[in-house]
Amino acid sequence: ITGKVAWSLLQFCKAKGFALPSFNCTGSSSCNAVLEAAAKIGMPAYIQFSEGGARFFAGKGLPNDKGKLQASILGACAGAHYVRNVAPLYGIPVLVHSDHCAKKLLPWFDGMLEADEVFFK
Repeated sequence: ITGKVAWSLLQFCKAKGFALPSFNCTGSSSCNAVLEAAAKIGMPAYIQFSEGGARFFAGKGLPNDKGKLQASILGACAGAHYVRNVAPLYGIPVLVHSDHCAKKLLPWFDGMLEADEVFFK
């Protein structure tokens, strides 16, 4: 879920006084585990990717040059693409976002934003 629907879910959680936990995922197996567990108990899933986890999703052998972080960008995009495609079959709302981002990782964050702009156009 995105946009107003995602924001409404977070506002609902706040109004009811509970947190929606997010889980760092590093590959399809960890994404599947989060989605399956959330579906089993009937709650939304909140999947996030860290820079390092995203790089692992793409493959640790890929180039990830300082200042470019191309493998980390690719991994985050691949992870989001994977989740967007399998999530509907679980029948629960699913949010995908990035983990915190240190200043030195801004090229990763900027690359994800550019990819999102292309995806959502």
